[in-house]
Amino acid sequence: MRYVAFYIASVVLVNWGFSTFPGYEWFWSIVIGGVFITRDYCQRAVGHWCVAAMAIAGLLSYWMADPFVAIASVCAFAVAEVVDWVVYSVTKRPLADRILISSSVSTPLDTVVFLSMLGLLSPSLVSLQIASKMLAAVGLWIVLKFWVQRR
Repeated sequence: MRYVAFYIASVVLVNWGFSTFPGYEWFWSIVIGGVFITRDYCQRAVGHWCVAAMAIAGLLSYWMADPFVAIASVCAFAVAEVVDWVVYSVTKRPLADRILISSSVSTPLDTVVFLSMLGLLSPSLVSLQIASKMLAAVGLWIVLKFWVQRR
């Protein structure tokens, strides 16, 4: 359950940050890279119930952050979650590969949906968000590959 709690908290934190500190979208765009990794661990821990965790995070974000940011976040995560779920669940690759593949497919979609709904769609923020998400995914992929090889 700690992965579920961490996932919910990370979604709420990023949405709160986008709402509370306008002008620092670049920072929250970097932080959001870790949210996708926590989502993968959440799904690994509770399977398809990860969608319920996303809904709880959306409701908490709606209450704690700007409701418009929360709605944009839920829409973006919903699109990304469907793609992640398909890639993560259907492929029978090792965990590290599933995380990398699902992130590479879902992060551009999530980024474009979220930033466009907030009216922040710009090449720099899109690039920064995609790069941060993929950097987190590649970093975890390397760690997991190394860990599995050592076992």
